[in-house]
Amino acid sequence: MRISVFGSTHQEKYLDGISLLFKTLGKHNVTLQIQEKFYNYLQRAIPDAPQNIEIIKDDNFSADIAISLGGDGTFLRTAKRISHKDIPIVGINTGHLGYLTDAKMSEVETVVNDIMNNRYKIECRTLLEVVPDDKDIKFAEPFALNEVAILRQDTSSMISIETCVNGTYFTTYMGDGLILSTPTGSTAYNLSVGGPILDPTSQNIVISPISPHSLTMRPLVLRDDAVISIKAQSRSEMFNVSIDGNSNPCPIGASVTVRKAPYTIKVIQSLRHSFVDTLRGKLMWGTDVR
Repeated sequence: MRISVFGSTHQEKYLDGISLLFKTLGKHNVTLQIQEKFYNYLQRAIPDAPQNIEIIKDDNFSADIAISLGGDGTFLRTAKRISHKDIPIVGINTGHLGYLTDAKMSEVETVVNDIMNNRYKIECRTLLEVVPDDKDIKFAEPFALNEVAILRQDTSSMISIETCVNGTYFTTYMGDGLILSTPTGSTAYNLSVGGPILDPTSQNIVISPISPHSLTMRPLVLRDDAVISIKAQSRSEMFNVSIDGNSNPCPIGASVTVRKAPYTIKVIQSLRHSFVDTLRGKLMWGTDVR
């Protein structure tokens, strides 16, 4: 089995757990690959850093499973590295909330043993693809696992976002911006603006306005085969298309189309994993803190 490991370089509190992860992997017949930047960090941070491994320097690699060590940001970056490769990914949380990274660092031995014994399930997560109508506009990474956000660039002026669904005019959102979220991203930026929480395996797209000018503008849940076209207008010369947090400036008047990507991200989950347990544990669902 070939396993690729990607990680954050801010792991000082978890170095013992990371050492245990590599020791546990070393007990099994696996070929280990480590992202170059993370490998260089481990060489400085861990006395017994793994040796005799393959270093991932570019996108020319293949694996049976990818491991993400970090928070949700690391998971998103890892997902983009393996996006077209159909490699299942498991997240081990060393960040804060860690909604995407379900496993804890204290569970690394269990995670590895479950993988080696095929005791896991795979959830397919929808991505969104963003396509500019103007061919002169290029997005370095046009796919989003969490969300696409249309944002004003000038904080002193409102942005108007003309929105069409499946070729039919729907409405013009006026406010600070608009979020188009996947089910996976429903607990991210979408949740912070009052959007609904969806089961991450559901087949939907959520449209949530950011600080709308009209209180009648409410979040909307669509089927994930919907094609959403937007055109932004503002007093500013530019607006931003944020794709999983990566900002892409676009000229006012430009149009972009957002649709379901032609592939999914495969996320490894423990057989003990439950969506409702995650809501209760990560988001303190229904907890009375009085």
